[in-house]
Amino acid sequence: MLDKLIFGRFIPGESLIHHLDARTKLIAGFYFIGILFLANNWQTYALLTLFTFLVILMTGISYRFFIKGVKPLIWLILFTVLLQMLFTSGGTIYFNWGPFAISSFGIVNGIYVFIRFVLIIFISTVITLTTTPMDLTGAIAYILRPFKIFKMPVQDIALMISVALRFIPTLMEETDKIMKAQRARGVDFGEGNLFEQMKVVVPIFIPLFVSSFNRAEELANAMEARGYQGDKERTRFRILQWHLGDLIAALALVALTMALITLRIS
Repeated sequence: MLDKLIFGRFIPGESLIHHLDARTKLIAGFYFIGILFLANNWQTYALLTLFTFLVILMTGISYRFFIKGVKPLIWLILFTVLLQMLFTSGGTIYFNWGPFAISSFGIVNGIYVFIRFVLIIFISTVITLTTTPMDLTGAIAYILRPFKIFKMPVQDIALMISVALRFIPTLMEETDKIMKAQRARGVDFGEGNLFEQMKVVVPIFIPLFVSSFNRAEELANAMEARGYQGDKERTRFRILQWHLGDLIAALALVALTMALITLRIS
């Protein structure tokens, strides 16, 4: 399951989304997450879901492959939804025991939270799937440029964020290999009480941390050997440029926002 996580990977392509400026995709992603909170009924959530699936369609990536790629995160989302349902009251009460209650308002709110989380994951994954690491680093550095007046190392922060995103699939693959090796040695994950399960997880985290630190040191040595200095003004081989497609994407988000406001009020 862990090796199917696609968040943080880049898949080359010639789709409309691939050709958008990295800054447009990054800003649009944050903007989309912000307008998600404008949704308050099934019409608005249906519109946001339709918009998200249209964006996925425009990437040229199969829906089936895309959904399989985010399956490892579904259990975390369901756990959050369960907490939302148990601790949110209102409307008709179906079950009540101490601080826990299941109500009609809690169920509806839980469904909305589930949709919201899934859409955030989908849009975030679209950004990483269609943007090269170099373009993503340049976009983050461009957005953080105003913080240079506070002597903030913008280029280093952008590089760290980009590398962290790209290392997610690598860490997941490493975790999967360690778990398979532990199973071959007789370790049974998911058995016993909570304390026993926590003890079983320790042999996973220790080698994972060791390999992560070794990989980080190798990366740092490679960058140092190539003379990397993030605090220096550097030229770029690939220059980010706005195109007509970026303007159309911005107008599409404006139209989506106006439609959400209209459906929210009606």
